[in-house]
Amino acid sequence: MGVEVLSFGCRLNAAESEAMRRQAEGAGRTGLLLVNTCAVTAEAGRQARKAIRAAARANPAARVVVTGCGAQVETDAYAAMPEVAEILGNRRKLDPGIWTDPSPERVRIDDVMAPEADPLPDATPMRARTRAFLPVQNGCDHRCTFCVIPFGRGNSRSVPVAAVVAQVRALVEAGTREVVLTGVDLTAYGRDLGGSTLGALVRAILREVPALDRLRLSSIDSVEADPELVAAFGEEARLMPHLHLSLQAGDDLILKRMKRRHGRDDAIRFCAEIRALRPDAVFGADLIAGFPTETEAQFARSLDLVEECGLAQLHVFPYSPRPGTPAARMPQVAPAAIRERAARLREAGAAAFARRLDREIGETHRVLAERGGIGRTEGFLPVRLPEGVEAGTLVDLRIASHDGRVLQAA
Repeated sequence: MGVEVLSFGCRLNAAESEAMRRQAEGAGRTGLLLVNTCAVTAEAGRQARKAIRAAARANPAARVVVTGCGAQVETDAYAAMPEVAEILGNRRKLDPGIWTDPSPERVRIDDVMAPEADPLPDATPMRARTRAFLPVQNGCDHRCTFCVIPFGRGNSRSVPVAAVVAQVRALVEAGTREVVLTGVDLTAYGRDLGGSTLGALVRAILREVPALDRLRLSSIDSVEADPELVAAFGEEARLMPHLHLSLQAGDDLILKRMKRRHGRDDAIRFCAEIRALRPDAVFGADLIAGFPTETEAQFARSLDLVEECGLAQLHVFPYSPRPGTPAARMPQVAPAAIRERAARLREAGAAAFARRLDREIGETHRVLAERGGIGRTEGFLPVRLPEGVEAGTLVDLRIASHDGRVLQAA
């Protein structure tokens, strides 16, 4: 066994997991199982601990190192597990010295609110060499009432524009066709840099790295999208027309109780604005089912939002209370109702996705081929590739049909 990784949660975790793997392998480590945990829901923590126990049974000689947001905010829960040899906080996990300078400490957790700059992952593409996830922002200055992530990641911090551009250039030179900018609160990018914005960063990347074929954004907070970013969607063909939005709910009172920064109309207006600039835009969204105090009528407004925003891809989270958050002290919705509402949201999401696939039949798309015979359109819709298309190539394909999950090229 060399270095194996179990990564949970967001794309930022995925990018950091790959960086940790490379660092540990570069240091000559073997027999290592790195577990990069998530803390976005209580269920995420349970799944991670279950996976650790299963992996330790399958690889009893492996040294299990746990890191990530779960390790940061639920340290005691992981420290109580006999399978875990070492726990690293989020401020430690990208430090290359961790793997070259052994420490007798089992638990190394730092203050994530400290202002020191985080280590940057090296600019090497993920193994597929087709798409690379590049962290450009970390932490969050907001305090949504259901969320513990700021306490796992700290306050918002941004990678300087010049450093990002240099990393993108290195990725492209190594063969990457598509770069995805990631962060905890991506649209907060630049506030700590003296006035830069995500839109300005996007413009700089596309201007300074003309060889980059495609640039994407991971999840964004639509109400924070700066005017330059919005304009870029209408003017930059290499900025892909796919946006995953952190919406969470469709009812204004629930959004207020969540301490979100947008209202229902803001979300609808943003989607309409982007669609006017880029008619082929594809929208996804995070939605929470069963937030405390949510009535059936309030939940129905979240269901309606799928149609009103034209959402095609949903990430549905059944609400689960996180100890220490304000929402955990609010009147809770019955667990059975939460499960039932989450199921209805997923059904609505599946139907919306199928309708979006219907629209693509007869259209021609430039598809980026990946491994496994699947590629992605500009709007990140999956396409089953014809025989003989190599991973990493861009190919124009006419869409003939779909099976409800994947488009089929003619």
